[in-house]
Order: sequence, then structure tokens, then C-alpha cells
Amino acid sequence: MGGFFAVASKNDCVGDLFYGTDYHSHLGTKRGGLAVNNANGIRRFIHDISNSQFRSKFEDDIKRLSGNMGIGVISDYEDQPLIIGSHHGTYAIATVGKINNIAELAKKSFKLRTTHFSEMSGGEINPTELVATLINHEATFEEGIASAMELIDGSCSMLILTSNGIYAGRDKLGRTPIVIGKKEGSFAATFETSAFPNTDFKIDRFLGPGEIVFITPDGVKCKKAPGKKMQICAFLWVYYGYPSSDYEGINVEQVRNCCGHCLADNDDVKVDIVAGIPDSGTGHGLGYANRSKVPYCRAFVKYTPTWPRSFMPQEQESRDLVAKMKLIPVVELIKGKRLLFCEDSIVRGTQLKDTIRRLYEYGAKEIHMRPACPPLVFGCKFLNFSRSKSVYDLAARRAIAEIEGAETEDFSEYVCPKSAKYKKMVDIIRKNLGLTTLKYQKLSDLVKAIGLPKDKVCTYCWDGVEPK
Repeated sequence: MGGFFAVASKNDCVGDLFYGTDYHSHLGTKRGGLAVNNANGIRRFIHDISNSQFRSKFEDDIKRLSGNMGIGVISDYEDQPLIIGSHHGTYAIATVGKINNIAELAKKSFKLRTTHFSEMSGGEINPTELVATLINHEATFEEGIASAMELIDGSCSMLILTSNGIYAGRDKLGRTPIVIGKKEGSFAATFETSAFPNTDFKIDRFLGPGEIVFITPDGVKCKKAPGKKMQICAFLWVYYGYPSSDYEGINVEQVRNCCGHCLADNDDVKVDIVAGIPDSGTGHGLGYANRSKVPYCRAFVKYTPTWPRSFMPQEQESRDLVAKMKLIPVVELIKGKRLLFCEDSIVRGTQLKDTIRRLYEYGAKEIHMRPACPPLVFGCKFLNFSRSKSVYDLAARRAIAEIEGAETEDFSEYVCPKSAKYKKMVDIIRKNLGLTTLKYQKLSDLVKAIGLPKDKVCTYCWDGVEPK
């Protein structure tokens, strides 16, 4: 996924930029970067954070940075921010999103005969560099950002640091958030509002879909009004978002509690304890326990000092190792118990299967699983929220293939909880994982928990519906 943070201040901004960017570390997997503007121009640092924390990599760098405006980014893919020289002047750019038509856009740029791209490892084009190229095709930053958003198939939100101020542009359908914060003498833009409280910023407003603003130490000016159509990613509330963050004014932890309430309202299973698969399943589990009146216990505790989130490593084997080593069982709460676990989602199911096996080895009597969202039937086309290279990495799609015996293009019954094929798919997943029972959240309940109209929330990975 990735996340970013920007500050424009009447004083030095480096401290706020450093800590604000660090509060996005749960979103990133590969690179961290900071860029600051001062009287000598733009200075930048980028480090590999795949096996270490952002903060530890940049603690020495910030002593050598100074300036009143800057942007920072945690990236799950490419090096950024990039420093670009163009007819707009020299600027730094950071992006969050996914570009599906990158080859097509690069080919069109090559036809101008003045475009080139520096290759990443593996011969790939850096998506952020491509976005900069699209911006440079236009006369102004505002026109360039708007044009890039229209041309991109997928999504792209961005921050651009110039010598005069910072442009912030939210993806045209608002799939990812940008929130403006303010305090005395400073303005900020962030992906996660959880970056604000301890840096003393207060939420000023949420940018709308496709909105472009220009941020200086004196204020925030709208350069392009927001569009009316929005498709913010529902998975932000389910899994990716930090519990203390708000999107569209709706808090992540509250939504997870409500998801747990809905799961409990639709359940009648008899269990001894409720638990959450930490950390993102915890809020859902607490909601379930509070509604069902079944005690909430921590059957697993997470060892956080050295183990990152299990989606961070690039290789499946490494992800599985992280998933195992970071969760330490509390055997006394497991042995002889009927356990119900709330999980944010079941994507591949490989890590969960190993966790369930270990629970039985520690003496669990029954294991019931209640994911906070419906089965993932479709791979995400709009954000890099999963490392899956094939739809058949998804547990639901493997079950569907087992039922159909071949590829199918009609998934209508598999996204309908009342259909026989849906029930068969879920039962296959249950058996493959070794669960006593498995019951998914209904999509209507998830949307209700979020509190936005269905047509303003992207639910493609569950129902395959795209905006018209």
C-alpha cells in the first residue's frame, strides 16, 4: 500500500516530518524517504526498510536536514520521493496507489521523443517517475496532476514538494485518503490521521476525490475542486488502517468494533472465549465479545519489538515465518477451550492454517473463525493491498476452482451468502483450514459498520462491482 506525510511550516519542519512519516510504517514494506526544501534547494534521503524500522534508518539523517517544507513517504514498492528537474522547476514527488496501464502510458510518452525512464531492478519502470513524466507534459502543476489522474488506470494520490509550497492531490475516485491538519504556524497533509495527535496537529478537513490543493506555511488553497463520485477502499477500515485513524471522519477502531457487533448478531455458536488475531483482528474481536457477552481473552500475544507485519516480506516463506514467530500462544487460555477468533480477513489462508494447527497442538477443543469481511473472490485492481500474483492465491478462488473444475466467469452465486455454491465454497475453505466452523461477515453488514453509502465505498474484491 504505502503512505505519506507532508509539512509546510513557518519554522523548521524536520521533526514533524520525521515523526509524521514514521507513523505510516505499518503501511510500507520496502523503502522510506524524506525530502526537505530550504534555501539551498531540495535535499533527500531514501533507505531500505524491508528488514529494519524507518525511525532507526533516518535518525542520523534528520540531524543533517533543515527546512520549513518537506514530504515523507513509506513505500511498499519503489524508491521515493524522486527529485525531478523539469520546465516546472526542480521538485520532489511521492505517490501512493497502483498503475495498471504503466506500459501503455510509457509507450505514449516515448512517442514524444524527449522522454526516458531509469529502470528499476527487473527492468520495471518506477511508477512515481512515470507520474512525474505525465505531469511534466502539461503547462502547470495543477493541469499535470489532473491529467495524470485521468490517464491512470488504477489509482494514484500524490504529494509534490516545490520551492514555493506543496501540492497534494487525492486519487480521482478517492480510493486512498488525504487529510489536512493544522497547528499554529504549520499545515500538514497525511494518509493516516494517527500521525496528528502526537505531532500536535488537528484535523482541518478531508480532501475530496480528485481534489488538488496547494499548501504553504500560510494556508491551504484549493486548486481543483473535488469530484462527486467516490470509491474509498473499504479494506482500509477492515485491515490496513491504523486503529486511531479516521477516514471520511469515520474512525477505524469504531468500525472494527461495529463489525464485531454484526458478526455476533448473526451468530449462535457456544464458545468459552473470544479472541482476535492480533493486531488488526483485535478490534473486531472486542466488538464481538462486547456484544455476545462472551469473555475476551488474548490467546495469542504479539511479539512486537523485532517482528514486523507478516505482509511485509516479499517471499511467501518469509511471510509465513514472520506470522509464526511473532505470535506467542498463551497455552493456559487455549487448552481444553472452545475458541472463537475474529480475523480481519482470509486472503491466502496459508498463515492462518498453520496458526489453527498450532492451536490444536496446544489443546484447543474447538476453533471457530469469524472474518470481519466477506470472502475475497477478486484480486484488487486498484491498490497494492495484497502480494498475491494470481487470483488462485486467494483461498476463495481456490475453493471455487475446486467446485467448478475449471475457470469460470460467473461468480454471482459465490458472492451471494444465500446460494448453495457460496455455502459449499465456505465449507471447502473451512475444511482446508481445519476449522470447527467458519462464518464470514455479510457485505451489507460491513458497509453498515463503515457508515458510508454503498456507492461511495469500493467493495470490488468481495463482489466484483466497479463504479459506472
